[in-house]
Amino acid sequence: MNRIVNPTDIMAPLNNVYSHGVVIPAGARVLHTAGQVGARPNGIVSPRIEDQAEQLWENLLAIVRDADMRVSDIVKLTAYVVGVENYAAYATARARHLGEHKPASTAVCVPQLLKPEWLIEVELIAARL
Repeated sequence: MNRIVNPTDIMAPLNNVYSHGVVIPAGARVLHTAGQVGARPNGIVSPRIEDQAEQLWENLLAIVRDADMRVSDIVKLTAYVVGVENYAAYATARARHLGEHKPASTAVCVPQLLKPEWLIEVELIAARL
């Protein structure tokens, strides 16, 4: 089982929605995903950030399931969100899909992603014994 690391002698995780660190046990299988965007299987991307965030999580979790892993195996998230005004939609979808699970996380607001219609991109690391 992965071990959460939240030292009490540093600032607590912002809004208590992530962990400062996660220790992966020796012998665990580790999954690294490429950055995923909110594109449907046919490549279509909705112009709405809410739709992109929802589709992005469906895409990420399909990869996690295909690797015989679960949400609880996610140890690290890195999110790139175009504009701080779009962060709330990402955070809402993230909370809905992760529930009480709190992996180590980084969120970066950026001016643009590779394609101008992409408003969010997330990559993750998961580990399971």
